Amino acid sequence: MIAKLKGLLDETGADWAVIDVGGVGYLVHCSARTLSQLGEAGEACTVFTDLQVSENDMRLLGFADGAERDWFRLLTQVQGVGSKVALAILSALSADELQAACANGDAAMVARANGVGPKLAGRIVNELKDKAGALPGGGGTGAVAAPRGGASADAVSALENLGFKPAVAARAVALAQGELGDGAGEGELIRVALKKAAG
Repeated sequence: MIAKLKGLLDETGADWAVIDVGGVGYLVHCSARTLSQLGEAGEACTVFTDLQVSENDMRLLGFADGAERDWFRLLTQVQGVGSKVALAILSALSADELQAACANGDAAMVARANGVGPKLAGRIVNELKDKAGALPGGGGTGAVAAPRGGASADAVSALENLGFKPAVAARAVALAQGELGDGAGEGELIRVALKKAAG
């Protein structure tokens, strides 16, 4: 199975991109969120992929990160959610927002996506509620350990005090620290982590 593509962005459409990998153009169906992160034509890009094969179709789906792909796979396990609906949901909501919606039973948030009515949104939330905590909210392919001690721990605590769930706060601070380096101060970490957690 094709798990990842790394190449040059050839062209994009409303819900797809063509990625040139060594002279071979792969047509990849993507969410609007992923398309917005691929960059301009001719630039290097990487997408995590999922290959769907049916009797009369073979479709490659592309995602900005592993978390979005994990949520896509979960969504398509729900009855009535095909790849188009799953991509519409991932276009409307970030992985963090989707995780929060499922964990809190917020069907109205999921119903913001095109083609998702209240009944389907309710089914998605009910079926994925128990699984929401097991998946990363965004930015990686797995859970990020809570930063240990010092400015990082204080930054995580600050985000939790602002209402973010512990796992989301820890992940955001870990991403911020990776971007800023180990010597980053608490204030700087909080500022960048807030953008990560909210994005």
